[in-house]
Amino acid sequence: MLSKESLALIDAEIAKYPAEQKQSAVMGALRIAQTEQGWLKPELIEFVAAYLEMPAIAAYEVATFYNMYDTQPVGRHKITVCTNLPCALMGANEIAEHLKQKLGIGFGETTEDGRFTLKEGECMGACGDAPMCLHNNHKMHTRLTPEKLDELLDGLE
Repeated sequence: MLSKESLALIDAEIAKYPAEQKQSAVMGALRIAQTEQGWLKPELIEFVAAYLEMPAIAAYEVATFYNMYDTQPVGRHKITVCTNLPCALMGANEIAEHLKQKLGIGFGETTEDGRFTLKEGECMGACGDAPMCLHNNHKMHTRLTPEKLDELLDGLE
Protein backbone atom coordinates (compact mmCIF):
# COMPACT_ATOMS: atom_id res chain seq x y z
CA MET A 1 0.00 0.00 0.00
CA LEU A 2 3.03 2.30 0.46
CA SER A 3 6.18 2.59 -1.62
CA LYS A 4 9.48 1.11 -0.48
CA GLU A 5 10.74 4.66 0.00
CA SER A 6 7.91 5.55 2.36
CA LEU A 7 8.31 2.30 4.27
CA ALA A 8 12.02 3.09 4.69
CA LEU A 9 11.11 6.51 6.06
CA ILE A 10 8.66 4.91 8.48
CA ASP A 11 11.34 2.44 9.54
CA ALA A 12 13.60 5.41 10.31
CA GLU A 13 10.84 6.85 12.50
CA ILE A 14 10.41 3.50 14.27
CA ALA A 15 14.16 3.34 14.94
CA LYS A 16 13.87 6.44 17.14
CA TYR A 17 11.99 4.43 19.79
CA PRO A 18 12.65 1.28 21.81
CA ALA A 19 11.65 -1.83 19.83
CA GLU A 20 8.72 -2.61 22.12
CA GLN A 21 7.33 0.92 21.59
CA LYS A 22 7.25 1.13 17.80
CA GLN A 23 3.69 2.46 17.94
CA SER A 24 5.24 5.71 19.20
CA ALA A 25 6.14 6.38 15.56
CA VAL A 26 2.46 6.65 14.59
CA MET A 27 2.44 10.42 14.03
CA GLY A 28 5.47 10.32 11.76
CA ALA A 29 4.19 7.23 9.97
CA LEU A 30 0.80 8.83 9.29
CA ARG A 31 2.53 11.99 8.01
CA ILE A 32 4.67 9.94 5.63
CA ALA A 33 1.67 7.93 4.42
CA GLN A 34 -0.38 11.08 3.85
CA THR A 35 2.47 12.76 1.97
CA GLU A 36 2.64 9.82 -0.43
CA GLN A 37 -1.09 9.18 -0.86
CA GLY A 38 -2.53 12.69 -0.47
CA TRP A 39 -4.92 11.83 2.36
CA LEU A 40 -5.49 9.11 4.95
CA LYS A 41 -8.25 6.84 3.72
CA PRO A 42 -9.37 4.21 6.27
CA GLU A 43 -7.44 1.40 4.58
CA LEU A 44 -4.24 3.45 4.76
CA ILE A 45 -4.68 4.18 8.47
CA GLU A 46 -5.29 0.48 9.06
CA PHE A 47 -2.18 -0.40 7.04
CA VAL A 48 -0.05 1.98 9.13
CA ALA A 49 -1.52 0.55 12.34
CA ALA A 50 -0.74 -3.01 11.24
CA TYR A 51 2.78 -2.00 10.21
CA LEU A 52 3.32 -0.53 13.68
CA GLU A 53 1.65 -3.53 15.35
CA MET A 54 -0.95 -1.43 17.11
CA PRO A 55 -4.76 -1.45 17.20
CA ALA A 56 -6.29 0.33 14.20
CA ILE A 57 -8.53 2.38 16.49
CA ALA A 58 -5.45 3.89 18.16
CA ALA A 59 -4.13 5.06 14.78
CA TYR A 60 -7.61 6.42 13.91
CA GLU A 61 -7.62 8.38 17.17
CA VAL A 62 -4.38 10.10 16.19
CA ALA A 63 -5.47 10.71 12.59
CA THR A 64 -8.76 12.30 13.65
CA PHE A 65 -7.45 14.30 16.60
CA TYR A 66 -4.76 16.37 14.90
CA ASN A 67 -5.80 18.80 12.17
CA MET A 68 -2.69 18.19 10.04
CA TYR A 69 -4.08 14.81 9.04
CA ASP A 70 -6.68 14.64 6.30
CA THR A 71 -9.21 11.84 6.56
CA GLN A 72 -11.12 13.13 3.55
CA PRO A 73 -9.72 13.91 0.09
CA VAL A 74 -8.18 17.36 -0.28
CA GLY A 75 -6.99 19.42 -3.21
CA ARG A 76 -3.44 19.30 -4.51
CA HIS A 77 -2.79 22.47 -2.54
CA LYS A 78 -4.16 22.59 0.99
CA ILE A 79 -3.99 26.11 2.37
CA THR A 80 -4.49 26.31 6.14
CA VAL A 81 -4.99 29.81 7.50
CA CYS A 82 -4.32 30.48 11.17
CA THR A 83 -7.26 32.41 12.62
CA ASN A 84 -6.25 32.37 16.29
CA LEU A 85 -6.22 35.68 18.14
CA PRO A 86 -2.68 36.92 17.34
CA CYS A 87 -3.17 36.24 13.63
CA ALA A 88 -6.72 37.62 13.73
CA LEU A 89 -5.45 40.84 15.32
CA MET A 90 -2.92 41.14 12.48
CA GLY A 91 -5.50 40.67 9.70
CA ALA A 92 -6.01 36.91 9.34
CA ASN A 93 -9.77 37.28 8.96
CA GLU A 94 -9.28 39.65 6.03
CA ILE A 95 -6.69 37.27 4.54
CA ALA A 96 -9.15 34.39 4.89
CA GLU A 97 -11.90 36.42 3.20
CA HIS A 98 -9.54 37.28 0.36
CA LEU A 99 -8.75 33.59 -0.14
CA LYS A 100 -12.43 32.61 0.00
CA GLN A 101 -13.30 35.21 -2.63
CA LYS A 102 -10.35 34.38 -4.89
CA LEU A 103 -10.91 30.60 -4.73
CA GLY A 104 -14.71 30.71 -4.57
CA ILE A 105 -14.80 28.30 -1.60
CA GLY A 106 -15.13 28.43 2.17
CA PHE A 107 -13.24 26.73 4.93
CA GLY A 108 -13.40 22.94 4.63
CA GLU A 109 -14.13 23.09 0.90
CA THR A 110 -12.21 22.17 -2.25
CA THR A 111 -12.33 23.94 -5.60
CA GLU A 112 -14.22 22.09 -8.34
CA ASP A 113 -11.01 21.42 -10.24
CA GLY A 114 -9.49 19.73 -7.17
CA ARG A 115 -6.65 22.21 -7.09
CA PHE A 116 -7.20 23.95 -3.73
CA THR A 117 -8.62 23.09 -0.32
CA LEU A 118 -9.04 25.85 2.24
CA LYS A 119 -8.79 25.04 5.95
CA GLU A 120 -8.95 27.04 9.14
CA GLY A 121 -6.12 26.24 11.52
CA GLU A 122 -5.15 26.68 15.11
CA CYS A 123 -2.00 28.44 16.27
CA MET A 124 1.06 27.28 14.33
CA GLY A 125 3.59 29.12 16.47
CA ALA A 126 4.39 31.98 14.12
CA CYS A 127 2.52 34.69 16.02
CA GLY A 128 5.31 37.22 15.57
CA ASP A 129 5.01 36.91 11.80
CA ALA A 130 1.21 36.99 11.61
CA PRO A 131 -0.92 36.61 9.63
CA MET A 132 0.23 33.30 8.22
CA CYS A 133 -0.83 30.17 6.39
CA LEU A 134 0.55 26.70 5.88
CA HIS A 135 0.78 25.09 2.43
CA ASN A 136 0.33 21.30 2.36
CA ASN A 137 1.38 21.04 6.03
CA HIS A 138 5.00 21.72 5.10
CA LYS A 139 5.62 25.30 3.94
CA MET A 140 4.78 28.28 6.10
CA HIS A 141 3.99 31.67 4.55
CA THR A 142 4.09 34.62 6.92
CA ARG A 143 3.28 38.32 7.05
CA LEU A 144 0.60 37.74 4.46
CA THR A 145 -1.04 40.45 2.42
CA PRO A 146 -3.62 40.00 -0.34
CA GLU A 147 -0.82 40.64 -2.86
CA LYS A 148 1.44 37.97 -1.30
CA LEU A 149 -1.46 35.51 -1.37
CA ASP A 150 -2.15 36.23 -5.02
CA GLU A 151 1.53 35.60 -5.79
CA LEU A 152 1.47 32.36 -3.83
CA LEU A 153 -1.66 31.06 -5.55
CA ASP A 154 -0.48 32.08 -9.01
CA GLY A 155 2.78 30.20 -8.44
CA LEU A 156 1.10 26.90 -7.58
CA GLU A 157 0.42 24.40 -10.37
